[in-house]
Amino acid sequence: MYKLKDIEKILSFKTWDDKRKIDALLEMDASIYAHLGTDSTKKENDIAKKNSRKIYRAIKEVDVEMGTTFLDLIDK
Repeated sequence: MYKLKDIEKILSFKTWDDKRKIDALLEMDASIYAHLGTDSTKKENDIAKKNSRKIYRAIKEVDVEMGTTFLDLIDK
């Protein structure tokens, strides 16, 4: 599982443009859900959703509109 320090590390890269940062964060999010399956417990699904929310908040720091959209979608 990804940790908050992994997200912060991506955000701190000075040589990466915003698109590359967002792409890396979305790749992390996709990986989280790719490792969930039909046999995943409710707790595992809740952890995945919580980590997605952290990733989307980080995206919001880079692109407010995109991050807000993702956060709105996950809360539905």
